[in-house]
Formats: sequence, C-alpha cells, structure tokens
Amino acid sequence: MIDIFSLSVGELVLRIKNAQISSVEVCEQYIERIKKFEKDIKAWAHFDKKVLLEKASELDEYRKSGKPIGPLHGVPIAVKDIVGTVDMPTECGTVIRKGKSYSQNAEIIDLLHAAGAIVMGKTATSELAYLGPPKTTNPHDYSRTPGGSSSGSAASVASFMAPLSIGSQTGGSIIRPASYCGVVGYKPSYGLISRNGVLRTSYSLDQIGVFGRTVEDVALLAKVLIKKDQLDPATIYYSAENILEETKKGPLFEPKFIFYKTDFWKIIDKKSREAFEYFIKSFKNIEVYDTPSYFKDIHKYHQIIHETDLANNFAIYYKKYKSKLSKYMQTAIEKGNKYSAKEYAEAIDFKKQSYESYKEVFEDYHGVLTPSSPGVAPKGLKSTGTAEFNKVWSYLGTPCISLPLLEGENNLPLGVQMVGDRYDDHRFLGVARWLEKECQE
Repeated sequence: MIDIFSLSVGELVLRIKNAQISSVEVCEQYIERIKKFEKDIKAWAHFDKKVLLEKASELDEYRKSGKPIGPLHGVPIAVKDIVGTVDMPTECGTVIRKGKSYSQNAEIIDLLHAAGAIVMGKTATSELAYLGPPKTTNPHDYSRTPGGSSSGSAASVASFMAPLSIGSQTGGSIIRPASYCGVVGYKPSYGLISRNGVLRTSYSLDQIGVFGRTVEDVALLAKVLIKKDQLDPATIYYSAENILEETKKGPLFEPKFIFYKTDFWKIIDKKSREAFEYFIKSFKNIEVYDTPSYFKDIHKYHQIIHETDLANNFAIYYKKYKSKLSKYMQTAIEKGNKYSAKEYAEAIDFKKQSYESYKEVFEDYHGVLTPSSPGVAPKGLKSTGTAEFNKVWSYLGTPCISLPLLEGENNLPLGVQMVGDRYDDHRFLGVARWLEKECQE
C-alpha cells in the first residue's frame, strides 16, 4: 500500500484521481494514526470513523462514474470546532454548547464539499476561540501546549492525523500553534476567506487560516476557500485561480527581507534567540530593523477591539452562563464592557492610518520576518502561550505564514513568521515557498 504520509497533498490528489489509491484507503490510514496517537494528543473534539469511511466510499463511487471531480477530491480535512456544520456538533470549546450543531453549514464547509474534500472531523479549540485551553497536547512533547486557539487543527497535522486543517486567528491562533507544533500555518489577507457560519469573536479581527506541512499544501487549500461571499461583507472579489501556480513559480529574482526583532525580543528564550541570530546571518538579503514606534499603539488598540467585541458577542453567555465561562473569558468581557465608544472608534480608525504607514515597506522589500512565537512551546497545559508576535498582523489584516525552519531547546520546532502586503497573497506565497526551499537546501 502507498505510504500516504510521505506524499504532498498535491501528490495525494493525483494518486486518488488516477485510481492508484482510493479515498477509503487514505482514510483508513488516517484512522490508524488517530487510533495510535489521539489518546495522548487529544486533538479531536468530534471524530466518527464510520461516517468518515461512508463519505470516502461515496466519493470513490462518484470518481468511478467518470464525472468531473474537484481539486481536493477524496482528501480528508480537519476543521476547527468553531466552524458551523449540520452533520457534526459545533461546540466551540465550551460546555455551554455541548452536543449542539449549527442549522446550516458554514460557507467554507460548502466550498470544501464542492471541491470534493471530506470534512473528517472537528478539532479542539480554546474556549470560544479565546484563551481557555482545551485538553490538546503538543505532538512533540505531551507535557507542552500546542498553542491556541486552533490547538487541535495544528496538532492534528503535526501528528499526521490529518493532511490539512482549517483554523482561525484573531490574535495569534494560526501562527503560534503552527510554530509550536512544527507545521506551516497560513493566515491570508483579511477579507479573502468567508467567516459566514463561523463563531464570531470580532468582526474586524477574525480571520480564517489553514495548516499543512508545506507552503504548496496550504496554497492548494487556500485556493479552494478564497471566494467572495455576500453574507460576509468583509470579503472581496479576489481571483485565486493561479495562486498555486504562482506559489510554485516563486519570485522572479532573489527577494529582500526586513527582520523585526520587535519590542518583545527580550522575552524570547536564549536558545531560540541564538537560532534566529543564526538564521539572519545565513542570508545576505535580510536587514534587521527596529519595529516602527506606532506598533506599541497597535497592541493597545487590538486589545480594545478584541475585548469590546468579545463583550458584545458573548453578552448572552455572560448573562446566562457566567459560572460556566473561564476566568479568561469573564475578565475579557468585564474589561470589554468598560471601554468607551471613543476608545473603540479610535482603535478602529487607527487601522487604516497605521496600514498606510506600514505598506511603504513593500516598495523595497518582499517580506517582513519576525519570530512566530517567543520560543518553543512552553511546558504545561494551563496556557496556550502569548500572541505578542502576531497581534500586529491580525490588526493590520496582512497575510502571514509560519514556516517550521528552526529548532529551539530540546530540538523542539520554532517557526519563522513571514508577513506580506495586504492582498498580495499570490506573490507572498511564492516568496514563502522560496524561503522554505532555501532552508531545506
């Protein structure tokens, strides 16, 4: 039997299309992995192997009929448990929603189905996609956090329990787990992927992202998910038709980068700092700069928006089920209720102003590089780590990707974060693929 775990998603798609392997056989291999590792990693909020095999069998029969198939036909994909599904529970990491499902699928679920993909199950999330950690552990060391809030989405790919997964980011919930778990995590520009049918925590900060093992893998999934949706007014018309080809092609000439150590460099552990210093010195085309002074304001404004929106969106939970919410969520809602309308308006207005200043970087550079996280995954499961290296980019709505290029203490994975210009995702992914390839060589 073909060893599917050594294949890229693109190769897997081709093998299924050419009947070299069936979708059922693919799913059976993933089921075996889940049997072996799930008891320790706890990446899944909902997984039903019987249903998965039934769906795979249906898709195999459809392929045999000779009808046209989609770009992800027969490929199983894990989905964060804040994405609405009719046929599976959507519990959002809280006991308040135990056993409850949505009345209709999220837009991105319908797009997966249209592409021929199988939603293989729901992955564990921090409580209401905020800070209260799930039971998920890090596949590289079960005593450490996988990061959050997309904990199970990153851990399922890192442990080869899924080839691809979907997560979300409001602060650092794609990039940080990708760094801790040693996978590729890609958050596209704000407005490229619909949030319709996904738990809303903050309209202006929530963004859907994807996890895979290579840049090409995440580009293939992003191509399927990027689409204008009338029911999410933030989405824009954006052609993703050639995004995979542009990713493979890469930049026309050797790219130039800025490396921001950021004001949080001091919180990075010594071994991780050494790894980043070595990385910077390994490339002649990386220039180190201090972060712009207004980034400090961004951290403040991100917090104002995030906490105010949590207070607004979860007011009913706070009123009816306060005792069932974590201290993290209770505190955020209470703080969110105290901000003035003026503070919130200022925080929203500063987004445009700060982006106009920031985008000038891309007149001379292909990307901004920073740490994805303050080091390797911390010990313990009571926290998912800090998003201080990620909040700026969630606030600005720029594309960012975590590449598993380095190792920190105990040979644990350490991600390098690359940031691009808003809506320049085609070129951005091509540059990310170039960087990935250079480091492999």
